[in-house]
Amino acid sequence: MATAKVQEDDKNLLQMVNNQQDSLITHNKVNTAFSGEVVKLDHGSATVELETIEVMRADELGLVHGGFIFSAADFAAMAAVNEPNVVLASSSCLFLSPVRVGDKVTFEAIEHQKEGRKRTVSVKGYVHEIKVFEGDFKTVITERHILRLDLLKNIEE
Repeated sequence: MATAKVQEDDKNLLQMVNNQQDSLITHNKVNTAFSGEVVKLDHGSATVELETIEVMRADELGLVHGGFIFSAADFAAMAAVNEPNVVLASSSCLFLSPVRVGDKVTFEAIEHQKEGRKRTVSVKGYVHEIKVFEGDFKTVITERHILRLDLLKNIEE
């Protein structure tokens, strides 16, 4: 009986995560194994969880390569903005503590500045209560997909 209850709770939690993921309207082809999964999505904020896995290992002691940490933080920033054509313009970040293979990193992203099509999102990453990452991501919302824009035409004008 208890096992059935746990399975039902797991099923409900999975459905809740899927529903939140369904409301994500940007970056929906991101490989969540490498960039984390959106576990909470609100207007102007997002939470992404990254389960670090063996392929992220950078050395024999199990250090996770910082590129995976950055990728998950960037994904959290894009999810917080949650516009179809949001792209990263720049970032400033600090890697505050090492992450090991097997750690779960929780990224909290909050949009804190809006100026026209520009957004600035602060992202903090934690393993348990230890802050391992902190950064500001400057984003731009384009009218069309960035790969469909004629960037050379804009430069020449």
